[in-house]
Amino acid sequence: MNSTQNGFMAKFQALLEKYVVPVATKISQQKHLAAVRDGLTVLVPVTIIGGFAILLAQPPVSASMQPTNILFQFLCTWRDWAAANIGVLLTPYNLTIGAIAVYVTLGVAYQLCKTYKMDPISNLISTLLVFLCVSGVPQGFVSGEATVNAIPLTNLGASGMFTAILVAISVVEINHFFVKKNIVIKMPASVPPNVAAPFHLLIPAVVNVVLFIGLNMLSSQLFGADIPGLIYALFQPLISATGSLPSILLINVLMTTFWFFGVHGANMVGVVTGPLTLVGLTANATAYAAGKDLPYIFAGAVNSVYGGWISYFAVVVVILLFCKSSQARSIAKIASVPAFFNINEPLIFGLPTVLNPFTLITFLICNNLNFTIVYFLMESNFLGKFFVSMPFTVPGPLQAWLSSMDPKSILVWAALLVLDVIIALPFIKAYDKQLLATENVEEMSAE
Repeated sequence: MNSTQNGFMAKFQALLEKYVVPVATKISQQKHLAAVRDGLTVLVPVTIIGGFAILLAQPPVSASMQPTNILFQFLCTWRDWAAANIGVLLTPYNLTIGAIAVYVTLGVAYQLCKTYKMDPISNLISTLLVFLCVSGVPQGFVSGEATVNAIPLTNLGASGMFTAILVAISVVEINHFFVKKNIVIKMPASVPPNVAAPFHLLIPAVVNVVLFIGLNMLSSQLFGADIPGLIYALFQPLISATGSLPSILLINVLMTTFWFFGVHGANMVGVVTGPLTLVGLTANATAYAAGKDLPYIFAGAVNSVYGGWISYFAVVVVILLFCKSSQARSIAKIASVPAFFNINEPLIFGLPTVLNPFTLITFLICNNLNFTIVYFLMESNFLGKFFVSMPFTVPGPLQAWLSSMDPKSILVWAALLVLDVIIALPFIKAYDKQLLATENVEEMSAE
């Protein structure tokens, strides 16, 4: 880069480091937002189990398919077996994704307890109790000739997630306040800690239960909806707004910019996007199980699968096929296998892409163009939306297919990879030329 470019980049870097990065860092490290982010992260195994359960119970096979060949015979056998055992097969789904808010409550409460160094078990039990008091109120159902009480899943699924987050934070904060002010039941020193701990939080637990039951009754009287219904109605516009194309493109720009400075972009914006993509994923899974149209595009890992995971791999492909710099090629060879499994840190810090304007421009163009194309393909129902969560190391094309059960997603992923290679080629070649010049100077100096 010439001196003018160096001067611009230095000013741009100083500007972001002064005004943007500190604010984003504070947001990502804010204890409640961090508890939400980390609390949702531990739910990944739960969503994976639920996702595979719904795939088994609802195979992507039409009712009209006939066993005319070996593949169709397998699919038709799967379809008939699933129909005969759908009650059993949907049990893991109903108790994971169908009741995801329960796990959100526990995950967020646990992470916030760790921050305050409070006893986790007692806090988790009291938090779950309070959440069930407002979202899991038992109702009477007729079963045969008897009436039984059962907890409906209505407010325990995606629609109850925001209630779960707010209840978890509120209950732990109230517990922490009582403990800090020493408004607790103290047991004699001779009582073992595991016996004394539950009594230690008994007073705040009673306060929380009475408070939230009262608020639930008040909400029903004033607004005609309980707390979960009211909170979901308030957050619904936010979900819709954040799932719009301009919002997602802005998120991509922010993530790419943070990575440019070596700051983990996903962690920075994940405190905001994590709950929204999980809500979208669970709502889509619920719709899929009911045989309805999937409502959300911004769901699960869709932004990563069709965004950065393609563009990073495209840079590796460009370097291996078209570049001559020994530095770039050696890093690309090392990074190629991890990048195929969506692990991009070797490329980020080895090439590096940090403070590299050539890769910054590449990623800004590719990530946003990729998702714009995918957004319109999904909006037109040409491409299936995500409703299954996969481990993040599942390769991109396979993850795109398994997350949506749409085989066209593999072709779209491959086409976007080719497009990204074409876009990245001139920028990475320019960077390669710069690296070659540096390597030639070093070789001459060594001689």
